[in-house]
Amino acid sequence: MNCCDRFVFSFISVVILIFSFVSAPAYSLTTSIIPTTAEDFFKLGIEKMLHGNYQGAIQEFQLAIQQKQDFAAAYSNRCLAYLNIQDYQNAIADCTQAINFSPQNAEAYLNRGVAEYRLGYYEAAIADDEQAIALKPSDFRAYYNRGIANASLEKYQQAITDYNLALSQIPYTDSPLLADIYNDRGLARLELGDIENAMLDFNQAIRLNAVDYRAYFNRGCACARSEDYSGAVNNFTKAIRLNPSDGSTYVSRGIAFHRLGYEQAAIADLLKAADYFGYRGEKFAYEKTLSLIKTVQGQIPFKVVVA
Repeated sequence: MNCCDRFVFSFISVVILIFSFVSAPAYSLTTSIIPTTAEDFFKLGIEKMLHGNYQGAIQEFQLAIQQKQDFAAAYSNRCLAYLNIQDYQNAIADCTQAINFSPQNAEAYLNRGVAEYRLGYYEAAIADDEQAIALKPSDFRAYYNRGIANASLEKYQQAITDYNLALSQIPYTDSPLLADIYNDRGLARLELGDIENAMLDFNQAIRLNAVDYRAYFNRGCACARSEDYSGAVNNFTKAIRLNPSDGSTYVSRGIAFHRLGYEQAAIADLLKAADYFGYRGEKFAYEKTLSLIKTVQGQIPFKVVVA
């Protein structure tokens, strides 16, 4: 049985793990004043964080820590800056220091869990999320992050329970974040074979955030699971309009076209996917797509023309 016959889709869930400042509200440090105290450097670090200058913020927090070794908020915010530049090992180290100096700091546990998740330390991330929940049981982020980690461990029912808890705590006015939770709960349900409820979740995610390509992609996968290949094509097409440079969506639509018997459309999508994978240097995906193109081409019947 070839890969076209198996019709295996890859589900996409771009995880949104929420970071928060743990300091008091920041205010601008007057540029005419030369920072001299730990608090001055700290405030300047916060200001740079708010402007997206994470490297500069790290330097300011370092100066603050040099003057005040037990400055828990400086460690915690530097952890956040490291998270934003994807330096997860240093983020973990700083959050650990923040926790050592301030054991009741729920944000430090939450952010350390994010760094651990990003490094694939899912059990450690869950442990930190649970600490954050114990300290702040009304914070939806910890439930959501624990759900993401449980899903990564293929504990889908536990993930669904966590997503439900997150939904019970999140303000309904926060539509994009609500959409993320519904999208991820739909993925967990799809992995458990609950296609009907997965579709309901993807529909709700789209109602809440109609410009997020992920929910259309995932709904297309759910259509394919139920052998509704026309529906799959429609959803993958909507996903492509919103994100035209994702090779996996072209692959998925190409396979759906193949199952509908539209071989030329299938090959066109697969060729486009191969171009994207090749351009990005994704060698494994590129070679798999070329193999898939050969398979589809090999299944096109020859037409004999009689003169």
